[in-house]
Amino acid sequence: MINLIITSVFSFLFFACNEVKSTNNAPEAFSKKNVQFSDTTKNKPQRKQSIDIVAVGDIMLGTNFPDITTLPPDVNSLLMPADSLLRNASITFGNAEGVFLNQGGESKGSGANVYNFRQPESYAAILKNYGFDFLSIANNHAYDFGAQGLESTSRVFEANGLKFAGNKTNPYSIIERDGVKIGMVAFAPHNGCLNLNDLPAVIALVKEVKAKCDVLMVSFHAGAEGSKATRVPRRHEIFYDQDRGDVYEAAHAVIDAGADVVIGHGPHVPRALELYKSRLIAYSLGNFCTYAKFNLKGISGYAPLLTFKVNQKGEFSEGKIYSFLQQGEGGPMKDETNAAAQLIRQLSIEDFPESTLLIDEEGKISVHR
Repeated sequence: MINLIITSVFSFLFFACNEVKSTNNAPEAFSKKNVQFSDTTKNKPQRKQSIDIVAVGDIMLGTNFPDITTLPPDVNSLLMPADSLLRNASITFGNAEGVFLNQGGESKGSGANVYNFRQPESYAAILKNYGFDFLSIANNHAYDFGAQGLESTSRVFEANGLKFAGNKTNPYSIIERDGVKIGMVAFAPHNGCLNLNDLPAVIALVKEVKAKCDVLMVSFHAGAEGSKATRVPRRHEIFYDQDRGDVYEAAHAVIDAGADVVIGHGPHVPRALELYKSRLIAYSLGNFCTYAKFNLKGISGYAPLLTFKVNQKGEFSEGKIYSFLQQGEGGPMKDETNAAAQLIRQLSIEDFPESTLLIDEEGKISVHR
């Protein structure tokens, strides 16, 4: 009996002394004040074997600046053609281009190459209603209306239950789905964003967030823009005298640091897909729903919607590119010719012939074993 009591006491002291203490210290370069976590439940659900993810590129539902003539007549219907796909996933992701602010803020300027996107605050609810879970706010329009625009966007997204990331105040978000914790961080080489070109800080944040979740998505808004910017050059891209980053180096670096999915946007045209260490990289998903103010001619109007599955380790298993087109003022319409999927297929073959990723003409994605 005495031996049993001594053994029990020893076991208690052993486990108490070896209890792991969690830390919550972000890298100094990317400090945080308001990191968002999903609610947890007392009874943990059974872990899902695979996670379904939907990802699209740039979203700008219309701007009230300089006046309301560039707002859509029926904003609620803009995303309707993709409704079932957007809602039918464990996680739906997109890039929120511009700010959500009813009025005011400091415009960043004017001129032929200067655009300012100020979406009415009520438009955030539309993204929530169509099933968006994660939104990147790291892009070249994040600071269109200064600090007021940044603060308003954060406030409005929080009020609508939208998880987002991309600046020092909100460097990352984590959501739990069926017992799996999925994280998202976002970077861009632009004002008001976590700087993609500060690669040591990017890597440090990726490592920190990966330690808090099972599957980690990294978003970047980078690269040159326009119809001539479809290729992944494997070097830093200079556009309008700005260093728009080396997306190839960054994508590989974050996966080496623990990221499981990389979703790129920024060039306003689709780019290649690559499989690296069994992890999926989409170098650019282009425009998806960009109303007015955008050039939608030719391939700039291609609006791919990417669906794919990853396992609990973040390894890619299968996916599909659904092709949409933006015509007129903008908004995705289903494209029966599969133009976006065929373009991404061709670019993937040309830019990454060594990749084991296979894309057929219908947009189905598989892995060559």
